Amino acid sequence: MGSIVSKDITKFLQRVGPDPDSVIKDMETYADENDFPIVGSAVGGWLCQLTQLSESRSIFEFGSGFGYSAYWFSRALPDNGQIVLTDHDAQNLNKAETFFDRSDFEGSVHFEHGDAIETVQQYSGPFDIVLLDNEKDRYKEAFESVREKVAPGGLVITDNSMMTTITVDFEELHALVRGEDIETHKNTTGIAELYEAIGRDPAFDTTVLPIGDGVAVSYKNS
Repeated sequence: MGSIVSKDITKFLQRVGPDPDSVIKDMETYADENDFPIVGSAVGGWLCQLTQLSESRSIFEFGSGFGYSAYWFSRALPDNGQIVLTDHDAQNLNKAETFFDRSDFEGSVHFEHGDAIETVQQYSGPFDIVLLDNEKDRYKEAFESVREKVAPGGLVITDNSMMTTITVDFEELHALVRGEDIETHKNTTGIAELYEAIGRDPAFDTTVLPIGDGVAVSYKNS
């Protein structure tokens, strides 16, 4: 399956969105050279704007890679803001730290190596934004581990909420969301389970942005 939107639309969104700085450009070069999946600047611009609109100060990421999405978040955080990056791969976090060393962000940045679902237990919150970008079959588990730590008016942002290039098929995901009983990849099932969990939680209202691989934005209303 291809992208949700055409390459021309993605290029248009990138051109009219926030300009990437030199660090972001170097991050994108690194991703290209190492075949490392990133959300891209069209989604990154939304992450930055959602941070501004929600006046967020504290962010926790489930799955940060080498810090691309975190860097976009940090562009809109105040100088007293905080962001927590997590990843199973220490090398990814080391690379993220080198990129953040070049940033203008003067807030607090924590690089946590290990399982994000275990790591979040070490933080009391509240978090204004939580990004879910860890193992797709553990999205529901990640949400349940952090839902009480999301501040009222805060956001849970889920990447790959409609597809991934290899393991999540949109048509099969749509079938699961419609309530059909089908056999599919565990990652597709995991995303459907997250939608079900958030959908029956009265504290959250969810909408989806059909950009990148789909970005679900769940607003905590109470």
